[in-house]
Amino acid sequence: MIKKVFLLLGLAAVLSCTSRVEEKPSYLWIDASANFDSYANDPDSIARDCARIAKMGFTDIVVDVRPTSGDVLFKSRVAPPLRQVPAWIGGEIGLKARTADFDYLATFIDAGHRAGLRVHAGVNMMVGGWRMGKDFVTGMVYDHPGRKAWCAVDQLPDGSLVAQADNPDVRGGCFLDPANPEVQDYLLTMLEDLASYKGLDGIVMDRCRYDDYAMDAGYTEVAHKLFADYIGHQPERWPVFTEPGHIFLDKEPDALEVQWLTFRCQVIHDFVAQAAGKVHEVAPELQFGIYVGAWFSEYYRSGVNWTSPRYNLAEEEPTFSWATPAYQKTGFADLVDFMLLGAYCPADNVHGDKEKTMEGFARLGRKRLCGDVPFCAGPDIGNERGFEKGGRGALLPEIKETILKEADGFFLFDLCHIRAFDYWDALR
Repeated sequence: MIKKVFLLLGLAAVLSCTSRVEEKPSYLWIDASANFDSYANDPDSIARDCARIAKMGFTDIVVDVRPTSGDVLFKSRVAPPLRQVPAWIGGEIGLKARTADFDYLATFIDAGHRAGLRVHAGVNMMVGGWRMGKDFVTGMVYDHPGRKAWCAVDQLPDGSLVAQADNPDVRGGCFLDPANPEVQDYLLTMLEDLASYKGLDGIVMDRCRYDDYAMDAGYTEVAHKLFADYIGHQPERWPVFTEPGHIFLDKEPDALEVQWLTFRCQVIHDFVAQAAGKVHEVAPELQFGIYVGAWFSEYYRSGVNWTSPRYNLAEEEPTFSWATPAYQKTGFADLVDFMLLGAYCPADNVHGDKEKTMEGFARLGRKRLCGDVPFCAGPDIGNERGFEKGGRGALLPEIKETILKEADGFFLFDLCHIRAFDYWDALR
């Protein structure tokens, strides 16, 4: 029912006198850490900016309430409240504190609804800490040392295995092991708490994946046992990929490597199914969505197959000539109510029909999803090449119009860039 409602928005545009571009939904992401200074301790700023966001033409906001530290900005029985975020202060890494006690998510829900916006909660899933080198750490797995056993495991250059929480080379979010049942139970309880929020319109999972930077991420003892169960015998080698830090396939994977890649996608597929069931059990009408990167040809490294299970990967995608029917079945597009595709690429790459262009990302997204789920696509307007210094406000309407010719809606990351570069009037 929810998917049908979403798609009817586009149909209504065709039947009305207004343009189709204007009627499709437009989502704006609001990162917790990047917007911390503006909102963590100031509910009045939330109300003011929600009104400005609505005037820009956005219909929906995604409010990040669980950054990579794993602490949260909503009430939960299991997840600790977010009290600080890492930030560069005076040229050095430090912490900024949240001293206010107002309900962050509820405040956004109230302010967003008054402005006419739908409000979705964004949650970073398979992360639980933040690390910058050897000494600077913060977040859930560091505050609760027993939870270090939940962490993903990295293979170091010398071949040894170490939990990400203890890997001094980690810069940024510390990933959890998606295959660990304790991790899954914890996150499902957290989602249950979130789905109970009065007035919330939707939930969007982010980082529901393995670490981007190693196909061997996940070599935990738990994963070893589950992988052996999955293939029906002990794997002939462990780790499966023998080159530490293996990020991309540089040759045709052998049978065991294909099984490992498939196992990881199956883990994520099954968790998405459980998460959708848990959320809809608590709130049947709540929209349940997921963010993924649109660069699907590289997404095998993250243990994610976000396509339709009906999409023939081996036939349609040269990168996936090795994909078995079992791998194809790990596609989870049919499990969620909507999807946000990050069409992230340089500012000059708006038009085209292939990956690495915004238009191409959206067009290929439609092909890969096979109509199983409505999707929005859009750019990162601060971190990609050509966007870093601002001055691209005049380009944003062209980007939006181009993407909406291919997608069911528009998505933009992030509000902090609108503020930094004064783009408040750019999409009005």
